[in-house]
Amino acid sequence: MKKLLAEALGTFTLVFAGTGAIVINEVSGGAVTHAGIALTFGLVVLAMIHTFGDVSGAHLNPAVTTAFAAAGRFPWRSVPGYLGAQMTGALAASGLLRFLFPQAATLGATLPAGPPVQSFVLELVLTAILMLTILSVSTGGKEKGVTAGIAIGSVIALEAMFAGPVSGASMNPARSLAPALVSGSLEHLWIYLAAPALGALLAIPLCKATRCDGCCPHLHPS
Repeated sequence: MKKLLAEALGTFTLVFAGTGAIVINEVSGGAVTHAGIALTFGLVVLAMIHTFGDVSGAHLNPAVTTAFAAAGRFPWRSVPGYLGAQMTGALAASGLLRFLFPQAATLGATLPAGPPVQSFVLELVLTAILMLTILSVSTGGKEKGVTAGIAIGSVIALEAMFAGPVSGASMNPARSLAPALVSGSLEHLWIYLAAPALGALLAIPLCKATRCDGCCPHLHPS
């Protein structure tokens, strides 16, 4: 139960701070700035890894949880509970933002700026890079420690910085699904559910190819 609560609270904080930065940037006339939004996403993930990494592993992302399980680092039986906790936290965050900022149209939902296929491929590649980093610096199925927090938070901030204006740089189905459901912005949601999931799975053979047998060991307790 502590692990599920940690995932719910961590994902709540991620979505509240990250999409909250987008919402506040909109309602304030650009006070946060694009760079500020990217840094917010990176810093909140860094903070949550340090806060909950030794409790639940600080996945905070259904694509990460599923990829950890596919890599043999996390038990499949625990995946539904983690995904449910992540979505509960994300939906609570978007609900609170709707209450605080009823004038916000999309609540920070991810929407493609160009052709959908462009954002699909971009999200797939971004998530593969993120998951490759996670697999390389995490301990088993847990993202914890100074190195993991800095590396993962930095990759998220970097990718949000350059790709955010095109695809939204979601890399996280929970981060995209919650504001889409609460705001009703569902048109391109499929991109942000499918591409991160496939990108995270793609990282597994990439990690095995570059890090030999130490990348994806057989399952051990998380």
